[in-house]
Amino acid sequence: MRAATLCVALLLAATSASAQGRPVTIDDVLGIRVVRDTVMAPDGSAVLFTVRAWHDTLPEGRRDTRTHVWRAPADGSSPARQVTYGERGDSLPAWSPDGRHISFVSARSQRAGKEPVAQLWLMRTDGGEAWPLTDLPDDVQQYAWSPDSATIALTRTDPRSADETATLDRRDDERVFERTARPIHLWTVTIASKAVTRVTSGDALTITGPLSWNADSARVAFTAGASALLRDGRRDVYIADAKTQAVERISTNFGPDSGARFSPDGRALVYLSEPVTSPAIADGTPKGTVGHSRVMLYDVATRQTRDLTGSLAVNPGAPQWSSDGSRLLFTAGSRAYVDAWSLEVATGRATQLTKGRTLQLGSFSADGTRVAFAMDTPSAPADVYVADAAFTEPRRVSDVNPQARDFALGDVEVISWKSSDGLEVEGVLLKPVGFSRAKRYPLLVVAHGGPAGAHVNTYRVGGLEGGQLWASQGWAVFYPNPRGSTNYGEKFLRANIADWGGGDFNDIMTGVDALIARGVADQDKLAHIGWSYGGYMTAWTITQTARYKAAMVGAGLTNLWSMYGTNDIPNVLTGYFGGIASKETLPLYVNRSAMTHIDNVTTPTLILHGAADERVPVGQAQELYRGLKDRGKTTELVTYPREGHGFTEYYHLQDRLSRIQTWVTSHVTGDGAKPSSPRQ
Repeated sequence: MRAATLCVALLLAATSASAQGRPVTIDDVLGIRVVRDTVMAPDGSAVLFTVRAWHDTLPEGRRDTRTHVWRAPADGSSPARQVTYGERGDSLPAWSPDGRHISFVSARSQRAGKEPVAQLWLMRTDGGEAWPLTDLPDDVQQYAWSPDSATIALTRTDPRSADETATLDRRDDERVFERTARPIHLWTVTIASKAVTRVTSGDALTITGPLSWNADSARVAFTAGASALLRDGRRDVYIADAKTQAVERISTNFGPDSGARFSPDGRALVYLSEPVTSPAIADGTPKGTVGHSRVMLYDVATRQTRDLTGSLAVNPGAPQWSSDGSRLLFTAGSRAYVDAWSLEVATGRATQLTKGRTLQLGSFSADGTRVAFAMDTPSAPADVYVADAAFTEPRRVSDVNPQARDFALGDVEVISWKSSDGLEVEGVLLKPVGFSRAKRYPLLVVAHGGPAGAHVNTYRVGGLEGGQLWASQGWAVFYPNPRGSTNYGEKFLRANIADWGGGDFNDIMTGVDALIARGVADQDKLAHIGWSYGGYMTAWTITQTARYKAAMVGAGLTNLWSMYGTNDIPNVLTGYFGGIASKETLPLYVNRSAMTHIDNVTTPTLILHGAADERVPVGQAQELYRGLKDRGKTTELVTYPREGHGFTEYYHLQDRLSRIQTWVTSHVTGDGAKPSSPRQ
């Protein structure tokens, strides 16, 4: 009875959180366990999912994340339980179509003296010890069961030759820029014999993303790129014959295609396509695209493709087929939410199945009557839910973060306002715990990444700033979705092309003004932070206004000209700035860079950056720091060894949360606490 009552409360209290309980701490933020990879059993009786959490498993006080596979009955009749215990973690759980086996990927020792690599493991559905299905020299990356449960298709990086391995062992390891990645190819492994067979080969393609078998258990569909370069958007859909190794390309779009999946009867294949019509740049790669994906349907018999998108106004996620093949099901961002949608194959009619949810679609039972997914609310972290095919009356079947019920949480509200040009803009406001309309509060503005990202009305104990960590200390936190954000239609998504730092900046500032006018925000106690594009927006903002008392630029783009020439996906910038950095486009690159206007900065600015970041190279942070420091501005630059664009190490995440909090509060309210683990 308690579980049922709690489930109803979690679903209905989507915009109101309890002020009862204790304040959220940094340890609480890092202690939230993450639920992913929900997979419904073929008969609809149970759900597999993964849980990621920090573990004290490494020497010398180090902490690392470990992901393990859990299982829950679909009717919620008993608690979910952990079913794998790999020392280095386990991931990518799946059921065999006949329901006899559970599979997963795990790096476990199989040979003495050899470093474990990620392999496929099996265990019986009814219990018992797991055993390895593969023993390959390289990690298994993706895999899929054949419908007859006799074979698994998998992808792995091409192995190095003996000569290549020898040169690496002696550190003869010079790298030719953009020519070092090994291609990823398709293999099959037979369940009965464990025999492994190569299906694709050569340098003409490298496989990305998931795999899908045809109903005949003979052919596999996949997406592959023309090269292993991240910046190369040429990705097409292929069908490979697992026995003859014949490979056929079925898509012709110059840009990215992805998410290929065969229909249940094998007669059709659905995939997503991002159309590119502009000419390639000189090296043959496409310019970046800014827009929604199209839903494409390929007829296997006629080899004809048609566009099913019709008037679909949202940007679809990877589609799944209904059991009868009549509909496609997917999630899509809908303003400040992520909801489930369906698209009829015959008519292209779209239907929104849920409203006001933030869910991650898992999978359906074989007969299509049950679906498993992960979902959170502003008042509860993500758990696993089971519902019917219409997503009505979802039942919570896990309780991964019971400690979260002790947290005092601020209420959350989705708000809208008019920008300076009259455009309606939306965002999420997190109110302080114990919010009073008779009082004004310091305001933390958090700009999202992307730029084609979006803040959604989700659980706010996590992320860059910790959300409820600030609400517990009497701050309001503002998450704006300015023009250029996804979830608000294609026109809105494209509205910041050739206008970074223009309309988007005005959208955020007018949102702040709206909160001041409402009596929520104290106009003398404002701070601005962001990561990636959010870091760009923060750096840009402090060159355009002196209204903020503190700022944190995280992994931010500060000089778009140098950024174009040094990062790993420069083609993205070409989609926003009219092409490569050239005589014609350079004025825009330069004018919309914070470094061009750095003389205007007065805001005390903390700069944080991963030392190994290739997406936004650390030079962007160094340029901003040098520009501010040499002008006598208050600033500090902190770099984090080994970290890329997204942080993965526990103490770095802890330090980032603490350092942002200390910097902002000391400059805005004057009561900054000392970091929990201060380091210079």
